[in-house]
Amino acid sequence: MVYIPVLGALALSAGTVLERFILKKKKIGIGIYQTAGFLAITLATLPFLYFFWKLDAGAFSLKNIIIFIGVIIASVTANLFVFYSLKWEKVTNLEPARILEPLFVVLLAVIFSFFAEGLYERNIKLIIPAIIAAVALIFPHIKKHHLGINKYIIAAVFGSFFFALELVLSRLILDFYSPITFYFLRCIFIFLISLAIFRPNFKVLDKKTSAVIFITGAIWVLYRVITYFGYLNYGVIFTTLILMLGPMFVYILANIFLKEKLNWKNIISSLIILACVVYVILK
Repeated sequence: MVYIPVLGALALSAGTVLERFILKKKKIGIGIYQTAGFLAITLATLPFLYFFWKLDAGAFSLKNIIIFIGVIIASVTANLFVFYSLKWEKVTNLEPARILEPLFVVLLAVIFSFFAEGLYERNIKLIIPAIIAAVALIFPHIKKHHLGINKYIIAAVFGSFFFALELVLSRLILDFYSPITFYFLRCIFIFLISLAIFRPNFKVLDKKTSAVIFITGAIWVLYRVITYFGYLNYGVIFTTLILMLGPMFVYILANIFLKEKLNWKNIISSLIILACVVYVILK
C-alpha cells in the first residue's frame, strides 16, 4: 500500500506545476489566487462528502475543538506569511525557505511524539533518513543570492513552519474525521477568512483560468486526502518522507511542460531522496 503516498507525491508535483503556471503565466495576485483556490477546493470536496462524511462525537470535546481552531489559525498564519513574502520578494528567492516545510514536519513530529505517544513515530531508523532527505530537498534551491537574509525570507520561513505545525497538529484529531471531512471543514473556514481579508474580485478571472484553478484545487484535494490517509495508516514521518518524492516529479513535469531545465543539483537531490525512501521501505 506504499503506492498510495507515492500517488500523493505525484499529485503534489502536478499541483505545484499548475500553481506555478497560474501565478507565473497568468500573473494572478496571490490574494485572489488563495481565495479562489480554497473556494475550488471546497467545491471539489462537496460531491464526496455524501460518501465519506465522518465526524465523531470526540471531535466536539473542548480539547479537540481547540486543536482544530489551532489548525485553522496555523494555516491562515502560514498563508499570510507566504502572501507577505511573495508580495515583496521574488518567488525564486523564497524557494529555500518554502522548501523547509518537510524538515519542520519531521522535527515537530519528533517533538510531539514525546507528548502524544503512539501518534508519531520515534524510530531512529526512519527519522534519520527522513531528515537526510529533507536536507537534500533544500540543497538544489540554495544559491549565492539566497545567503542574504531579509524580513521577507524570514516571513517565508515562518510560513513553512506554520504549514508544518498545521499538519502535525492535525494528526492529534484526525481519528475523529474522515480525511475528506477534515479537509473540507479546514478549507471552508480558511476560504471564509481569506474572503474577509482579501475581498477579491473574481470577475478578473477568465473562464480558462477559473477552470485551471478548479483542476488545481481538485488535485490539492487528492494530495491532502492522501496525506491524511498516510498519517493515519503509515505515520506522519514515513508519509512525509514518501511525499518528498514530489519535487523529483516536479523537476520532470516542469522540464516537460514549463521547459525548466534540470541541473546537477536537482538530480543529486532526487537520487538522495530516492535512496532514503528505498532504504526505509526495505529495512
